[in-house]
Amino acid sequence: PQMKLVFGLIVALQVSLCLCDVPAPSQELVDKYQGLKSVFYKRLENGFENFMEFIVPLAEGTVTGEKAKEVAEQTQQEFQTATSVLLTLEPLEDKARLGVLGLYEEYLRPYWGEQLDKTITAIKPLLDQWLPAEDH
Repeated sequence: PQMKLVFGLIVALQVSLCLCDVPAPSQELVDKYQGLKSVFYKRLENGFENFMEFIVPLAEGTVTGEKAKEVAEQTQQEFQTATSVLLTLEPLEDKARLGVLGLYEEYLRPYWGEQLDKTITAIKPLLDQWLPAEDH
């Protein structure tokens, strides 16, 4: 635990000293990030749609159900609006995102990248089962 704290402090100091010179991430890392982000958004969207398809029929025909249906439809519209806003703001975030990816690649990926990749690979089958990116 103490070694991790010392390592984190050293990395934080290096990063703070080099903030004006943020390294650019490799295209491979950017592509990997974009792919993971795209699949994540698809999982959220499909999960929300599947939830709505499940809950709305259960609620139909009851007073509470009709109110729940209205809330669900409003929530779905808000979800789609939020997704649209996020996609609209995305170009504004690109510079910051590339900076963070560059810092990650330079200072953290050599130490944690392989373990993070293994963790993501291990979680994928579980996510594919419970929150698939594609409709089956």
